[in-house]
Amino acid sequence: MTRLVVASANPDKAAEIAAIVGPTWDLVPRPASVPDVVEDADTLEGNARLKAVAISAATGATALADDTGLEVDALGGAPGVRSARYAADATDPPRADPDPADPDPADIAAANIARLLAELERVGATRPDQRRARFRTLVIVHRTDGSETVAEGVVDGSIAAAPRGDGGFGYDP
Repeated sequence: MTRLVVASANPDKAAEIAAIVGPTWDLVPRPASVPDVVEDADTLEGNARLKAVAISAATGATALADDTGLEVDALGGAPGVRSARYAADATDPPRADPDPADPDPADIAAANIARLLAELERVGATRPDQRRARFRTLVIVHRTDGSETVAEGVVDGSIAAAPRGDGGFGYDP
């Protein structure tokens, strides 16, 4: 069984990954001693690669990293690669995953959702057909020999008028 270090420090994301890959891999969390990786690439694939390469180099093991963006047609594809920091001021520098001194991730998610809904209202996208969107995820498995496997997944849908449900995290509710 191959050891696979999950690059994300987000426990919800790590749990989702574990549920997907099952017992096929020996999944281990990113060691606490390995610092966050700044996600400053212009694309989801670029951010996933930054994390996968850095975590593999730091641990000497195969690493799995991802980046996911919510792309909304009425907003020209926004928030896209900036999905995790959408509510933050656009002039803020890109950052790695939030650290414990930062606001609660649930508060960040709520602020991102509030901005998304406000932006859709601002552009007059009120009907479901005007609120088409997709989650796009890029996953990279980077091996210590430099080889990698890249996979992309897309789930199409539309943005609801208000948050509902209590499953998932981030924009999922």
